Amino acid sequence: MGNIPTAVKHCLSYKDYPWLADLLQEEQGAGKTGLPEYVKIVEVGPRDGLQNEKEIIPTRTKIHLIDLLSESGLTVIEATSFVSSKWVPQMADHTDVLLGIKRHPHIQYPVLTPNMQGFQAAVAAGATEVAVFGTASESFSRKNINCSIEESLQRFEEVIKSAKAVNIPVRGYVSCVLGCPYEKNIEPGKVAEVAKKLYSMGCYEISLGDTIGVGTPGTMATMLECVLKEVPREALAVHCHDTYGQALANILTALQMGISVVDSSVAGLGGCPYAEGASGNVATEDVVYMLTGLGINTGVDLCKVMEAGNFICEALNRKTNSKVAQACYKP
Repeated sequence: MGNIPTAVKHCLSYKDYPWLADLLQEEQGAGKTGLPEYVKIVEVGPRDGLQNEKEIIPTRTKIHLIDLLSESGLTVIEATSFVSSKWVPQMADHTDVLLGIKRHPHIQYPVLTPNMQGFQAAVAAGATEVAVFGTASESFSRKNINCSIEESLQRFEEVIKSAKAVNIPVRGYVSCVLGCPYEKNIEPGKVAEVAKKLYSMGCYEISLGDTIGVGTPGTMATMLECVLKEVPREALAVHCHDTYGQALANILTALQMGISVVDSSVAGLGGCPYAEGASGNVATEDVVYMLTGLGINTGVDLCKVMEAGNFICEALNRKTNSKVAQACYKP
């Protein structure tokens, strides 16, 4: 294991971050942060983080990454995507990946299934949780999956009904919730509408994605206020990209509004191929570090996540996007 400072190894409390403590006490009252005691982290690196890589990554590398992450205390690791290899060649080995990982009984390994063909293939490969991926942008929907939002929801409804029939839980994604590369601003009401439909269809959790990373704490709060009128707080998650360096601030805003599920990607892997300059998902290491500093339990071992991040960055021959790993991890 790398040379990681003792302060990081043994988990800090938010008293080590006086500026955060002062801010939270000012808004919530001394000693009352108003934040969740526990936050579930959904690791999306193996799927969302790797799917747009141009060079095909060996299947054994993907499997080893997931196996390393499984040792870190994460309870949800998105494993792969059952999409057409024509459109996403990086995920063509989805069956081999799902069959090859060492499954832990306390961990969910959801897979993305955009249609019935993908769902059936995922079930045949042993998937026990699936996800569908919608959007709040009509233009993004047509350019990304070649259909309208309404048409995409009709496809998802069939998947969700089939999943219910075999007791497989379904998670729903809504992309472009704070901005779109084509339409720019997205009305919060549209986000709420799509999120409500997915929840009503039977998605147990709705992940709200700032796909191009343009959101700020202000726009995040406005969007969440609108969505919370239609979907229960406990059924919502946030999925933030860090294009403009706002991801952690946006996550903190969501936490202050009672959201307790956060998507993140080891080493900050990923990005949006439809958004120029989109730097990728917020790094799991940075999210864990911030939450630990706020006194919030995640059950995640930061050191082990950094080890997984170091492994995949070496495999991809690139530097990690995690600020925490850059500061602390010395292989």
